[in-house]
Amino acid sequence: MYLKRLKDLREDFDKKQHEIASFLQITRQQYSLYETGKRDIPAEYIRELAKFYHTSSDYILELTNEITPYYVSTKKKI
Repeated sequence: MYLKRLKDLREDFDKKQHEIASFLQITRQQYSLYETGKRDIPAEYIRELAKFYHTSSDYILELTNEITPYYVSTKKKI
C-alpha cells in the first residue's frame, strides 16, 4: 500500500527518513520500504506516526482529507 502522506508529513515536519525510523525503532531501509509502498506498514506504526504528527491514522491512510485529529472524549461511558 503506497501512502504518499507518509512522505508528505515527514517533509512537512522537516524530518529525514532516518529520524522517523529512529522514532519507530526500525532501520531507515525498512522505513523507506513503507514510504515507497514496497512493504505494508504495520498498524502500530501508523498509530505512533499519527500521534507524532498530531493527526489521525485515517488521514495517513488517505481515508479523509481532514488533517486535524478526531476529538477523543476522556469521559467514561456508563
